[in-house]
Amino acid sequence: MTQTSTRTRIQATPLTCTIGAELHGVQLSEAARDDTLFAEIKQLLLRHKVLFLRDQDMTRAEHVAFASRLGPLEDHPVLGSDPDHPGLVRIYKDRDSKPEHYENALHCDATWRDCPPMGAVLRCVETPEVGGDTIWVNMAEAYRRLPEHIRTQIAGLRARHSIEASFGAVMPREQRHRLKARYPDPEHPVVRTHPETGEKILFVNAFTTHFVNHHTPENVRFGQDHAPGANLLLNYLISQAAVPEYQVRWRWTENSVAIWDNRSTQHYAVQDYWPAVRKMERAGVAGDRPA
Repeated sequence: MTQTSTRTRIQATPLTCTIGAELHGVQLSEAARDDTLFAEIKQLLLRHKVLFLRDQDMTRAEHVAFASRLGPLEDHPVLGSDPDHPGLVRIYKDRDSKPEHYENALHCDATWRDCPPMGAVLRCVETPEVGGDTIWVNMAEAYRRLPEHIRTQIAGLRARHSIEASFGAVMPREQRHRLKARYPDPEHPVVRTHPETGEKILFVNAFTTHFVNHHTPENVRFGQDHAPGANLLLNYLISQAAVPEYQVRWRWTENSVAIWDNRSTQHYAVQDYWPAVRKMERAGVAGDRPA
């Protein structure tokens, strides 16, 4: 079913029953300057959690201008930013790049920050003839479909998220320690509440290392419940993002764009294309402290 706005020409075609819609009839370069267009795109984003558009032939400045309407942009401490467009990260994988394991894991961007990103706008500059798709997951649906006893068990749990254990793992020890000193492992709720929609969201992912308040008399009878038991529960929760019914998969073409709500989704960049070239540019939008 296609949803056509009565105020604008935007058409939003859902791609699955739970997440994702492709937009037609709009250019993001125009929406960056048009309050009505932008407001409608924002409402569609909250509804569908990730939006897709094709044939968005926009400049880097226009890319940044649109993303900035969602909120202030932020740099990445490891990947850096385009020198002329702060907040715009070039994610270029060429024939000389070795395959790596940061993108091809189900993750929510930068939960190793006290305030993880609100979302991002990702544009495809160059893509392989085949391969290099990206998957997004609806983590509100993942929470909603958990068994009731699990939702009760995790209601008050909190967990640590680490950049040291992910990006830092390949660094020399001193550099890794400096990275952790700059971004100490934050503590986030296992179930966060979306600040705009009020939805409950399962908020653990590949950056999550352990629960911080599981070892209580209510949860632990013996030591076996503490370490192995907590790890099994965390792994079970993280695994929910792999359920196909919560996912949408997008095949990139040049100048196609994805806009996603990082608060309620996870994503996975499929690395099945090396040594082909894949070049993406992402503007990340600063977010709030999960609660």
